[in-house]
Amino acid sequence: MASDRVEIPCGKITLEGIIGFPEGNGPFPLVAICHPHPLYGGSMYNNVVQAIAEKVGKTQMASLMFNFRGVGRSGGSFGEGVGEREDLQAVLSYAESQEKIDPPKMGACGYSFGSTVALAVAAADPRIAGVAGISPFIEPPHLLDHHTRPKLFVCGSEDEWIDARKLQAQVERLPEPKELVFYPGVDHFWAGNEGPMSEKVARFFKEFFES
Repeated sequence: MASDRVEIPCGKITLEGIIGFPEGNGPFPLVAICHPHPLYGGSMYNNVVQAIAEKVGKTQMASLMFNFRGVGRSGGSFGEGVGEREDLQAVLSYAESQEKIDPPKMGACGYSFGSTVALAVAAADPRIAGVAGISPFIEPPHLLDHHTRPKLFVCGSEDEWIDARKLQAQVERLPEPKELVFYPGVDHFWAGNEGPMSEKVARFFKEFFES
C-alpha cells in the first residue's frame, strides 16, 4: 500500500493527512478515519487509527487519516467538536476530488471522540455511505434514530468510559442495517487488541461497498 502526505483545504485553514492507496489504478472505495480527543493526545498516529488504516489498505480500499484542527501540522485550534465536523466534511470534499477515489463509496470511521464526529457527519452528509464507531459515543442519544445507511459499532466489554447496556439499548432502537460487537476483556484503549477489531471494521466496509 502506497501512502502520501497530503494537505487538505478546510476554510481558512489546512489540515494534514495521510492517504493510502492499494496497488492498482482504482477508483477505490475510501474510509476516512477520525482520531480520538485532541486535548488528550489524540492524533492520526493513534494505535487504533493506524491499525484500521492498515487493514483497510489490505482489503483493496483507500484510507485517509488526518489530524483535526489544532493537532500536529493542521491549522486552527480545537473546535469543541463542531469545527471537527467541518474538518471531516473537508476531508470528504478532498477525497471525492481524487481520480483514484470512487465518490459513491466513501465511508467514515471514528474512534472515541472521533466517533462523535464521524457519526454526526454521517447523520447529516449523504456522501458517507456507511459509518463505524469504535468505542463509540452516540451523542445526542437520538442522533441516528432515522439513519438507514450501514452502521457498525464496536466496543470493549471492559470499556471504562462506555456503559455497555446503554450502548446496546441505543443500537437496538436504530434502523437496519446495523451491527454491534463487543470484544471480551478489552478496555477503551485497545492496546494489544487492535488486530481483530480493525479486521472487523475493514470487513464491514468492504462487504457493503461490494454489495
